[in-house]
Amino acid sequence: MITYNKLIHEYRKQFRKKALPEETVKAFLFELCNEFNINLYLDLDKEVNRELLEKFESGITRILNNEPMNYVLGYSYFYGYKMIVNKDVLIPRVETEELVALILSQYDEYYNNQKIDICDVGTGTGAIAIALKKEEDNLNVYASDISEDALNVARENAKNNDCQISFLQGSMLEPYIDKNITVDILVSNPPYIKTSEQIETSVYDFEPHIALFGGEDGLKYYREILENAHKIMPNKGLIFFEMGYDQKERLSDLARKYYPDSEIKVFKDINNKDRMFMLKI
Repeated sequence: MITYNKLIHEYRKQFRKKALPEETVKAFLFELCNEFNINLYLDLDKEVNRELLEKFESGITRILNNEPMNYVLGYSYFYGYKMIVNKDVLIPRVETEELVALILSQYDEYYNNQKIDICDVGTGTGAIAIALKKEEDNLNVYASDISEDALNVARENAKNNDCQISFLQGSMLEPYIDKNITVDILVSNPPYIKTSEQIETSVYDFEPHIALFGGEDGLKYYREILENAHKIMPNKGLIFFEMGYDQKERLSDLARKYYPDSEIKVFKDINNKDRMFMLKI
């Protein structure tokens, strides 16, 4: 008989050999137990459900081959909301939750709960757009992506979270410009990794490169957005970016090129790294 406790201990040994986080074993098993309505912490010494065991062993094999756990599960959580994830979209990161929290706090400060229009450029899973709309219903939210496959995931996530969002397909700001859409707040977590930069194998091998790499300097998509932002933001407003921890100065210089008289603020994430960029135009 194999118990849940024994299963965890056996696979932790394999994870140590592969230099993978041991807690992934328990986290993966915990998620599977939830699907089977089993309380892992109360049933640690009980025999493992056979169907669950087969699903666990199959999934763990994929994870040991560096596939991200959330792709194996088929979902992730963002700001407390469940999001479908697959090979067509990036897995939402914890740092991006901090960006959402920042946007909500600045919305309260600058707009005092007024009804305004906001767009999420390069939405991927739709996580940012969905979290913003769920947390603040006064936001009229648009979300766009160049990938129709990504948009299909985002639409499904919006439906599953009972969330009304207007989705647009196209590169960066093109779909907004084409449809004469204007907004008060622009949000984007664009691809910002340099083409030459080395990244984790699990990310490089499994996550969509179109959502990762931002050209030779990592600023390609920020440049495209800032160059055209005035076309969809004719009035004063706020622009928010997630950025690489080492991009503060270069992104600030780029923003000043297009908005020389605007206020720039950079906020650190929970790891004390420069991560969130706000431009008040």
